[in-house]
Amino acid sequence: MSKPFLSIERLTQKFPDGQGGELTVFENASFGVEKGEFVCILGHSGCGKSTIMNILAGLAEPTSGVVKMDGMEVSGPSLDRGVVFQNYSLLPWLSALKNVIFGVKARHPDWPRDKAEAHARDFLAKVGLEGDVVHRKPSQLSGGMRQRVSIARAFANHPKLLLLDEPFGALDALTRGTIQDELLKIWGGTEQTVFMITHDIDEAILLADRILLMTNGPFARVAESVEITIPRPRNRTEIVEHPNYYAIRNHLVHFLGSRSKELAGQKVDGDDLRPDTVRIDQAGIVTDSPGDARSSPRLHAVND
Repeated sequence: MSKPFLSIERLTQKFPDGQGGELTVFENASFGVEKGEFVCILGHSGCGKSTIMNILAGLAEPTSGVVKMDGMEVSGPSLDRGVVFQNYSLLPWLSALKNVIFGVKARHPDWPRDKAEAHARDFLAKVGLEGDVVHRKPSQLSGGMRQRVSIARAFANHPKLLLLDEPFGALDALTRGTIQDELLKIWGGTEQTVFMITHDIDEAILLADRILLMTNGPFARVAESVEITIPRPRNRTEIVEHPNYYAIRNHLVHFLGSRSKELAGQKVDGDDLRPDTVRIDQAGIVTDSPGDARSSPRLHAVND
C-alpha cells in the first residue's frame, strides 16, 4: 500500500503534570491525508487537536512518533506548510497588500516587486478584497477582513499543506459563511491539501472530504475517519437537503456527545492504529467486505 501525502505515525505527546509526573495528552495518533484532500478534525477541548496542528506546522516537537510529508520527515517550520490562526497573526505596521506581499517575497525572493504585488492583489481579490481597502492596516479592518487577508497570504504562498486552526471561530455567522464559501472557491482552484481544526460540526460537513474524530483526553486518540458522502460543489443553503446530511451530522453529534467519552483512555491493540473508516450513505447498500452487499432501506455507518 502506498503512503499518503501526509502521514502521521504513532504520534504521542506528554507534558509535565506539575506534580512530578507526566500527562499524556494523546497517544499513538496515526492517520493519513491524501494530496489535495480537505480534512477537518473534531474533538473536545483538551484532546490535543491544536498540539497536533503545531506539530504538523513544525512549531512543536512530539514526545514520540513521526510526521512525514511527501515522504520526508517534518522538522521545524517551512514555507511548504502555511498556517492560518484564529487570531489573524498579521503584521500590524503593514497594509493588507504589504502583508501578503511579505509572504510572497519570502516564498519567491527572486520575483520583482511588480510581479509579487500583482500576485498578492490576485489572491486578495479571490477573498473579496479590492480597491482602497488593500492599503489599510489591520487595525483599520474588520475581523472578517483581517481573516481574509490571512487566508489570502497563506494561499498566495502555494504551500504543499495548509493548516487552519479554527480560522472562523471569532467571526459572526454571516461573515463566517461568506469566508467559508471563498475558502472553498480558492481551495477548489488550487487543489492544495488542507488540514483544519474546528468545533463547528456543520462547518466541517460543508468543507471537508473527511472528518477525523478524537476521543476525550487524556490518552486521547483519533478513533474514527468519517467520509462526507455529499458531492461537491456544496452550497450551504442546499446541503441540508441532501439525504446523507442529517445522518452524517447525527453520527458526529453522537460521537462527540457520548462515544468520545466512552472510548477515552482505551488502548488499541495490534500494529494497525489507524482510525476506523465510517461511511454513511443513503444508497441502501451496506458493504462489509468485497462481494458482501446487502440491501437495506436505512442509513448505516460502515466500519472498514
